[in-house]
Amino acid sequence: MSRADKSADGEDGGLAAAVKSRSARVVHLTHNDLDAVGADAIHRMKHGNVNVFTIWSSVGKFASLFSLVASCEGKGDLLSISDLGYHKDAETIAGLARAHGWNVEWRDHHRWREDEMKKVAQEVAVFRIDTSVCACGIVARDLAPQNPVAAEVARVVCDYDLWKHTDPRSAVLGQVLQRKKNREHIRDCLVSGIFSDTLIEQEYAEIKTEMDAMMQRSLKRTTITGGRYRIAFAPLYGYPSETAHFIREEMKTDIEVIVGKDGKFSLRSKPPVSHLIAREFGGGGHPNAAGGSFKFSIIERFTWWLFKKSRHFTEFARIAELY
Repeated sequence: MSRADKSADGEDGGLAAAVKSRSARVVHLTHNDLDAVGADAIHRMKHGNVNVFTIWSSVGKFASLFSLVASCEGKGDLLSISDLGYHKDAETIAGLARAHGWNVEWRDHHRWREDEMKKVAQEVAVFRIDTSVCACGIVARDLAPQNPVAAEVARVVCDYDLWKHTDPRSAVLGQVLQRKKNREHIRDCLVSGIFSDTLIEQEYAEIKTEMDAMMQRSLKRTTITGGRYRIAFAPLYGYPSETAHFIREEMKTDIEVIVGKDGKFSLRSKPPVSHLIAREFGGGGHPNAAGGSFKFSIIERFTWWLFKKSRHFTEFARIAELY
């Protein structure tokens, strides 16, 4: 891991002190998947490894991490946000960051409402929203338009993030990144235009065996509902994107809902409605891939663990019919 990294995911209690004592002139606040890793690699191509301080953030912790950085003295440095969408009070936090001396840039490919875009655009120096590409693609276009390595990284990353599945390299990298310990290694490889090495190949071989077993386990406990859409509800044992794709191939479904033990779910759909349905469950995302939560009670967590059934399936199917 580079000295400028913070493998935060919001878990490092010393993050504020690290931001305040940084020597890097760029703080990159980004998500924690392949799209974010590719975007971080391109930031480092542009600014140099030692000049980028990376904070990896889950969607749920973005607001608190953004607030934490915004509260620190910016000193005219760049706070670059990528692959993270709008949240309540985002414009207020962006304004706080600007007031504290940060130069804020925001690049994202999630779905924003017009009023959300207008509010945030007024508070940041650069604001780019483009749902036709992945966030890494936006970053490559902005930061390294003449760099062929950056362009290739963006192509591979977008292949995975937008569910194109035309480049086998993207699936390997995306699956290897299911283990967050591999995040910085893959990022550093991408900085150099390397898409595979011995470590990546070894990790993929291990993961592929494990993933196949988990997907079969999910398939056996899948519930199918019919109506306008054929919807699959399946328990998550690991690898949500790959499990959804596998169930679609096996069960010929239109929508796949992969549900975790706490009620949080990953949603995939053939029709471009995932983001609309997910918003009804406190989440969001892309037209064909999103996430939300059923907000299980303690009893519902137990019944889900025991039976892999939930009353929320009926409500989900009802809402899906609206779109």
